Amino acid sequence: MPGIALVRKPGPRISEGLVTHVKREPVDHERALDQHGRYVAALEGAGWQVHHVEAADDLPDGPFVEDMVVVCDRLAVLTRPGAIERRPEVDTVAALVRELGVKSVRIARPGTLDGGDVLQVGRTVYVGRSGRTNDEGITQLTALLPERQVVPVDLNGVLHLKSAVTALPDGTLIGDPGRADLPGLLVPAEESGAHVVLLGGDHVLMAASAPRTCAMLQERGLDVTLVDISEFEKLEGCVTCLSVLIM
Repeated sequence: MPGIALVRKPGPRISEGLVTHVKREPVDHERALDQHGRYVAALEGAGWQVHHVEAADDLPDGPFVEDMVVVCDRLAVLTRPGAIERRPEVDTVAALVRELGVKSVRIARPGTLDGGDVLQVGRTVYVGRSGRTNDEGITQLTALLPERQVVPVDLNGVLHLKSAVTALPDGTLIGDPGRADLPGLLVPAEESGAHVVLLGGDHVLMAASAPRTCAMLQERGLDVTLVDISEFEKLEGCVTCLSVLIM
C-alpha cells in the first residue's frame, strides 16, 4: 500500500541551484512550479498522501528533498549534505518528519551524506561514494541500520548514486555501468531512464525524457507514468530527487 510522500515546491531562486557535472542553463520558475504540480498529482494519483515541507524560497535546491532524509524501517536518518549551501534545508524537513511521528536520528560531523546517494533494494542499502557523501557518512549510516547490509559503491562522473542507478519493483538494478561500480545492470535506452520511483506494485514513475526506456519497461510488464521534469533536469535533478516516500 502506498504511504506518505514528502515534497517541497520550488522557490523563485531555483535557477541558482547547484550544478556539478552539467553546463548551467536558465531555469524557468513558473514552468518548474507547473511541472512540480504535475509530479505531485502523479504521486496522489497513485495513492500517496502528499505532505509539503515548509517553503524555503531562499534555498535554491529546496525542492530536492530526497537529499535531506533517508527513511528506512520507519527510522528517518536526517542527513548532513556534502554541499555546505544545502545544510539549512535539513531543519524544515526534520520538523515535518517529527510532525508525522517518525523517529529520527542525524548524521554527525565529519560525516556527510546525501539521500540521493542511498538506494534501498530489499535488505540491501547501496550507498554511493560521491562528492557529497564521504566514508564517515557511510560508516555512520551502517551503524544506524544494523539490520541492513550497507554496500558502498564507487561512482564516476555523476552527482549521486541514484543519478546513475535505481531499482525496478522486482529488485533489478537499472543504470549506467560506466557510472556506478555495480554488476549486472539493466542498461536503459536514455540516461534519464535510469531514474525510477516505485509507486507500489508494478507501477513506476519516470521522466518524460526517457520514452524508449519507458517502452522497454512496459514490455517487461510494468505500469509506467511519465512526468515532464525538464526544468529540474537542468539542475541534475531526476524523478527520485523530488520526493521522499515513507511506507
